Amino acid sequence: MYDYNLVNPDECEFIEIASQDELDDGERLFIEVDEIQIVLFKIAGEYFAIGDVCSHDDGPLGDGDVAEFKVTCPRHGAKFDVRSGKALSLPAIVDIPAYPVRTVNNRIEIGLLVQ
Repeated sequence: MYDYNLVNPDECEFIEIASQDELDDGERLFIEVDEIQIVLFKIAGEYFAIGDVCSHDDGPLGDGDVAEFKVTCPRHGAKFDVRSGKALSLPAIVDIPAYPVRTVNNRIEIGLLVQ
């Protein structure tokens, strides 16, 4: 199991997931890597990747409303910080996965811990 608050990008394997041209500001992209559901957001010109799962009830999170750097679960209203995966409001009390993101030669890559 990942300890997401302590993930060091230097310990990750980065996987190419999209071209920068595929995502405009304010958009999101849903992907699956090794059976892990991930949603990538582009907010204010930056990319953020989190697990597409609410820690409150394991429901999908990525379709929720985004304001600033917070996504709201569409099912029960829990809020999470897309930069860190930190749970910001009830009913969620457990953080969700957040993955390092980088761009290389116009490609977007996310980092997963090397197992």
